[in-house]
Amino acid sequence: MDNSTTSAIAKYWDYLFVKLADERTNEWPLIKSPFPGLTIIALYLYFVNVAGPRFMKDRKPFQMKKTLIVYNFLQVLVSVYLFVEGMNGGWLRHYSWRCQPVDTSRSEFGMREARGCYVYFIAKLTELLDTIFFVLRKKDNQVSFLHLYHHTVMPMISWGCTKYFPGGHGTFIGVINSFVHIVMYFYYMMAAMGPEFHKYLWWKHWITNLQMIQFGMAFLHSAQLLYTDCGYPRWSVCFTLPNAIFFYMLFNDFYKKSYTKKGKGKKVANGKIKQANGKTNGHIVHDINHNETKPDEDKRKSE
Repeated sequence: MDNSTTSAIAKYWDYLFVKLADERTNEWPLIKSPFPGLTIIALYLYFVNVAGPRFMKDRKPFQMKKTLIVYNFLQVLVSVYLFVEGMNGGWLRHYSWRCQPVDTSRSEFGMREARGCYVYFIAKLTELLDTIFFVLRKKDNQVSFLHLYHHTVMPMISWGCTKYFPGGHGTFIGVINSFVHIVMYFYYMMAAMGPEFHKYLWWKHWITNLQMIQFGMAFLHSAQLLYTDCGYPRWSVCFTLPNAIFFYMLFNDFYKKSYTKKGKGKKVANGKIKQANGKTNGHIVHDINHNETKPDEDKRKSE
């Protein structure tokens, strides 16, 4: 590689990862370069697809009741913080619901929203443990393509937001997602506590409704950028709108198959109840059921 090529690469690198970046967040841990985050994701994918299953091949599933309770409780706390911080730091105060630019100053509110984006990014990294716990518990049917896609893409997107646009219009999606995670991880925590708490989890299907409402709100809010210009990048709708539609359709399909009479009828075959869409839509199944166990498993865990 000659000097001119090296110089050109260095020039583009400096432009992409220094000049375009928000100088307030660019020096924060894991933000300056994409390689640390990509390395974490690569190791994650290697473990859940190769090393983890190989390690668990001749071992019994780990019983992780206490670990799951603590983990889900901490995720609830983080989600509460992100939701409250997002609302008090912007959306209930000075933010415009139509179009909100990023406050690039070092003011109290500007730095507050930047820190919130950074914590959200770190939270997405911690959620990689969801899949690791699946592998250690031999819940292989939950480690689907969609599950891995979601847990791989979300850290990348939140890294990009923290590095380039830490605040503004796009934070709305993170705020409503954090609210959904409060409900979701609270459900997970109760499910992990054992069968004696399962009678209180009758509201499971409402989580799916909440998910669909979330995607609808994200679509409508992001779509405003198509006809309103406030300085927030309009090209972001190329990611937000298709994803909102895609995930809404998936959750709607899951709801029909799991909670309607027509869908439930299709799950019964040859006297056995099949798992709803467990292979092709594993992430959605995970979002609703990832801490639930069969009655006999619950009995063994409580003993």
